[in-house]
Amino acid sequence: MGGDKAPDMVIAGCDTAQERHPNVEFLLFGDEARLNPLIAQTRYLKKAARVVHTAEFVSGDAKPAVALRSGRKSSMRLAIDAVRDGEAAGIVSAGNTGALMAMAKFVLKTLPGIDRPAIASLFPTTRGESVMLDLGANVQCDTNNLVQFAIMGEVFARAVLGLSQPSVGLLNVGSEEMKGHEELRAAAAWLRETHLPIRFHGFVEGDDVPAGTVDVVVTDGFTGNIALKIAEGTSKLYSGFLRGAFASSIFAKIGYLLAKSAINKVRLRTDPRRYNGAMLVGLNGIVVKSHGGTDALGFANALGVAIDMISHRLNDKIRDELAHLAPPPANDAVTT
Repeated sequence: MGGDKAPDMVIAGCDTAQERHPNVEFLLFGDEARLNPLIAQTRYLKKAARVVHTAEFVSGDAKPAVALRSGRKSSMRLAIDAVRDGEAAGIVSAGNTGALMAMAKFVLKTLPGIDRPAIASLFPTTRGESVMLDLGANVQCDTNNLVQFAIMGEVFARAVLGLSQPSVGLLNVGSEEMKGHEELRAAAAWLRETHLPIRFHGFVEGDDVPAGTVDVVVTDGFTGNIALKIAEGTSKLYSGFLRGAFASSIFAKIGYLLAKSAINKVRLRTDPRRYNGAMLVGLNGIVVKSHGGTDALGFANALGVAIDMISHRLNDKIRDELAHLAPPPANDAVTT
């Protein structure tokens, strides 16, 4: 029931995902009076969906604490409960991000060795794609959090991107070792010295993210969310510039027709729907957050992220890595 165009968008997205993944079944939590007629019109979903009725849902502007306290019968909470109880292998929601994080952490708990979950997603780069985390779950992070994010991001890149040994970088204001705050430098020191098979690149700057300098970009949620929103806004800005330029004259319109094939390739490569679906890594269950303003195609892609995480046993791999994790060095051991 979450999302700007829910539940129509959600049902249509599930139908597309069912076509792509015919072995997957769906539990749909929400108002059956609204869901059942939509499901009946689908081509694939109606054969693989079951509705769990609830008239309650979390509004987009609900505060996380209020949603956690009063939303026990909401569609979001019941879906998370289903993952906890083993009735579902994962949850995908386009609803309230703060409420989803609060409820999922409360119900599912974090994996052993993880203090805080992080939001991870893919970024398009000149070399392909990279993983970036945290994208907004944790405004302030200490050394332990950053090290844990690095480990989870590295496993995520291996599972999703198929990389045997992805490179990891810490987002900083410069690449020099003395740059950045104390927690960041301490995390870098630990990652350089760890016995875990992490290929640590060192510090990376903002322009290294689109360049694809590393496969995994690690940062705190404050910086990561700002970087994400700037990237999304810049993409929309240039799209608007292009539309305006090609509509400016008859010759520009003719030029558009000649370049249409190339422009469509760029549009497909940078389409935010292609990268929709941010994973809440570090929870004891698969939880994927879809953008609330996406359409059916974007939601289907978010479902695909969850299906990939489940099939690649992401959490089991994170547990294996964390079992060998030693505590990072104390911050006061780092010198400048």
